[in-house]
Amino acid sequence: MKPHSITRRLIAWLALFIAMFWIMSAGLGTYVMHDEFGEIFDSSVEETAERLMPVVVDDLASNAATTLPRRMEDLGDDSDDHLDYQARDTSGRVLLHSTDAAAAPFKAPLTPGFWEDGSVRVLTTVSADGKLFLQVADNLSHRTEATKEGALALLLPMLVLIPLSIGAMLLIVRRATAPLARLRRDIAGKDGGNLTPVPVHDLPRELLPIARSINLLLARLNAALSVEREFTANSAHELRTPIAGALAQMQLLTVELQQPETRERAGLVEQSLRRLSTLIEKLLQLSRADAGIGVQEAPYDLVPLVDMIVDEFRHRPGPSRAIELIIKGDARLHHAINPDAFAIVLRNLIENALQHGEKDTPVVIEIDAAGRIIVSNRARLFEASEIEQFRKRFIRGSSTSPGSGLGLSIVDRLLAQIGATLELQSKPRADGAVFEAIVSFQP
Repeated sequence: MKPHSITRRLIAWLALFIAMFWIMSAGLGTYVMHDEFGEIFDSSVEETAERLMPVVVDDLASNAATTLPRRMEDLGDDSDDHLDYQARDTSGRVLLHSTDAAAAPFKAPLTPGFWEDGSVRVLTTVSADGKLFLQVADNLSHRTEATKEGALALLLPMLVLIPLSIGAMLLIVRRATAPLARLRRDIAGKDGGNLTPVPVHDLPRELLPIARSINLLLARLNAALSVEREFTANSAHELRTPIAGALAQMQLLTVELQQPETRERAGLVEQSLRRLSTLIEKLLQLSRADAGIGVQEAPYDLVPLVDMIVDEFRHRPGPSRAIELIIKGDARLHHAINPDAFAIVLRNLIENALQHGEKDTPVVIEIDAAGRIIVSNRARLFEASEIEQFRKRFIRGSSTSPGSGLGLSIVDRLLAQIGATLELQSKPRADGAVFEAIVSFQP
């Protein structure tokens, strides 16, 4: 599961809160506005009824002989085009109605006050003598339309204000959490080769205890690793010296012995001492790799070191195979890796190729234009499952060549400390299969 980001979650929640706040504010404003519009429209209906009542009474009195119901012509500016009205007697008969009103009586009862049925709101008033009822009807769609227009006037600015608010909040949150992001990057860059203290300047008060605790832990870890490296170096010297002395004495003893059987036994002891010396050397390399000697802060030019190590193998005493070094174009190897750790990596790869490759075939070391180191040798074709086993400690596969089974494990451990990778490939070719160990560095 991918870990969540505090900054993103904070921004998301704040954005949701702001959007909900604005929408609730608009909703509350629309509700209040609708209520106020209702009061305004009701007031308009009451005012219209008060003005119409004397006019209707006079009109009916002066036109008593006219056939009922009469249709009242438009009174001009004194009437509201949105309002319809009817004058009715006590029996409910329509005596007079406005231009747009129907001749049929309104559904509203002849009871003074407001009445509505969901589509129209009717105000009923009664004349002074109680014989005439005037009903003024207001279509509720007018109020709904006014409310919608008011709500739209509130919501449209939010389409601009909400994104602007979220953008401003995003900028503020990122600036406020910048020290936290910087501290996270500083901590993420720490490993066995980079134990420098975390910078504490410009950190807010809330983060200072965390940074100081981390620096204290790094100091203790650095001290522990220094002691471990010193112990490893001293152990290497203390173990090599007596084994080398015992091996030299056994070689002299083998020369002095005259009986073939005794010399053969002495030779077997010498071989055992050599294997023990090789195994101790690999175990010391492994302990140094586990101690984290791979990384150094400053980049180092590795090409001269490659040339020196190859030359060292070419001049080793005893029978040896050809080693070819190919540097393509202007290939460069500038990486922040400890030279001693890189020497261990390259020596193990070359030794692995010499021990397990076909006899009388050269070992080729190539530095390509991409800055990769490719160590190849002729060997039988391996399956992918076999190749994966080579990385495990003390696993030597089906080879009968002498070895400890630790070389590639040491290489993997050291390269992992600097972010580099080791790729093992077995490729078929027309003239025989080739085994390749490819070291790729991060840019």
